[in-house]
Amino acid sequence: MNSRERVILLLLAALNFTHILDFMIMMPLGNYLMPYFNISSQQFSMLVAAYTFSAGISGFLAAFFVDKYDRKQVLILAYIGFLIGTFCCAISPTYSLLLISRVVAGIFGGLIGAQVLSIVADLIPYERRGTAMGVIMAAFSVASVFGVPFSLYLANIFNWHGPFFFVAGLGIILIPFLMKYLPKMDTHIKLAGGEKVSPLRLIKDIAQDKNQMLALALSATIMLGHFMIIPFLNPFMEFNKGFSKVQTPMIYMVGGALTLVSSPFLGKLADKIGKHRLFIMMALITTIPIALVTNLPDFPFYQVLCITGFWFVVSTGRMIPAQAMVSNVVSSERRGSFMSINSSVQQIFVGLASVISGLIVVKRADNVILNYDITGYISIAITLISIYFVSKLHVRTKKNQ
Repeated sequence: MNSRERVILLLLAALNFTHILDFMIMMPLGNYLMPYFNISSQQFSMLVAAYTFSAGISGFLAAFFVDKYDRKQVLILAYIGFLIGTFCCAISPTYSLLLISRVVAGIFGGLIGAQVLSIVADLIPYERRGTAMGVIMAAFSVASVFGVPFSLYLANIFNWHGPFFFVAGLGIILIPFLMKYLPKMDTHIKLAGGEKVSPLRLIKDIAQDKNQMLALALSATIMLGHFMIIPFLNPFMEFNKGFSKVQTPMIYMVGGALTLVSSPFLGKLADKIGKHRLFIMMALITTIPIALVTNLPDFPFYQVLCITGFWFVVSTGRMIPAQAMVSNVVSSERRGSFMSINSSVQQIFVGLASVISGLIVVKRADNVILNYDITGYISIAITLISIYFVSKLHVRTKKNQ
């Protein structure tokens, strides 16, 4: 990987850090927001889902036009809109306004992930794409090891508004660097030769391509399985297990630190042993910590950190090879559109997972939550289903090579 590629990947990873942190921080704030606004677990789950559903809808609509424009321009404009929405979250005085602000942030946020992955796929050959995805996915780790704990620290020192001010401020600093160092990304327009694809044809082409449908099914099951248990992890650890607001951020700090180290290694391993093979290994292993986390015995906190840290590593170990495989099912001239659809599917199923878990989990008057174990069982079942989709996708793409 040359120096130019490294600079671009680091900038995209930094952008991804702020984008991911804005999404991630809402979930650990559950034990702040539910008492602050005096809302139920169902209302809190809607705060999480509001962003993902609006991001899913905007990502779907964007699929019909993003490949007509320079990816750099689309990314920067979407990022500016996303930061405005995040700032509105920071100054929201009521639950209703916060909900609306999450929708605004989601509308623009829905365009970001697909553009980042499309740029990486356009720049980096498939043979080295696992390594590149490892760098991009490291943003999840940094958001966990630094972003979430620091944001929760701000929430403890000031109030829940603090984390959103932090994300918006950091994003504003990043924009000039993106404008300067991110190259023009319009090769896909030239490859398309000016061909205009109607929305109906785009949807029809995806629906008739089994590889693309399998890739979307893989993305959907990964998101649905993982985010069944994430929204109520922090409330469960505090209200059910008695760990303090000082301790719970360490779950993200330790998990993020471990994945920060493991992500580049797992990316290279995916390129070496096969992306589908690594995915299957990680998916099978991840069922163990899922079962432990959602049926957590009265373990001391250091043992809890070991379990959750291991869970972070193996969960990331699924995402890296999956993203590389999904990005390879379409040609460059259609990649932006497909990745927007893929991002839309991911966001919608994250929102769906939050809504489903919100319906399953019940909050008692003393804030203790019930039925968290049920979300774990469902998550394990969905994770096993994802193995079927990745296996089918691997077989089909291998035949087409």
